[in-house]
Amino acid sequence: MAFHEVRFPDNISRGARGGPERRTQIVEMASGDEERNGSWADSRRRYDASYGIRKADDLASVTAFFEARRGRLYGFRWKDWADYKSSLPTAVPTATDQTIGTGNGTQTTFQLVKLYTSGAQSWTRTITKPVAGTVALALNGVPQITGWTVNTSTGVVTFASPPAPGVAITAGFEFDVPVRFDTDTLDVTLDFERLGSITSIPLIEVRR
Repeated sequence: MAFHEVRFPDNISRGARGGPERRTQIVEMASGDEERNGSWADSRRRYDASYGIRKADDLASVTAFFEARRGRLYGFRWKDWADYKSSLPTAVPTATDQTIGTGNGTQTTFQLVKLYTSGAQSWTRTITKPVAGTVALALNGVPQITGWTVNTSTGVVTFASPPAPGVAITAGFEFDVPVRFDTDTLDVTLDFERLGSITSIPLIEVRR
């Protein structure tokens, strides 16, 4: 997949709108009963970056970013200010936030994930774009400063030596969402002060 490891301007994404989307098929019977089926195993996020544009320089920045990505051709990183940490929004990520695996004495690679829980139900999200310098790891609750690396393009953690059987592997981190523009056109409107605005800048999460 064509992807640029560059993040959309934070000052603009901070004012954007959007969030997770699910795809559910609903069949309604003659009796009024219904059957529901989830078409997607995982959610997919959509955003509209136009709400973050507040001045002419923002408009120029987005236009340059759009042109450099060739419209929909190249994906890029996006900071979802509503959900970008392994911890709660008001907390600082720690090495024990998320369980990413259990040692078996042979496995050395583990994927970063984030667990979303409500009541007895939960969903595990694969994290592929951790932010460089923010990842912390622990084995059985003990932080590990060395002995591992993380690929910030895939979210895969690699240990120099496999964790021992039964050892809980946890991680804390910040992360971006891999997205692309969902349009090949920027519809710019110039006002009387020539500040300019864009009605919509749709973005959609991409999956490998």
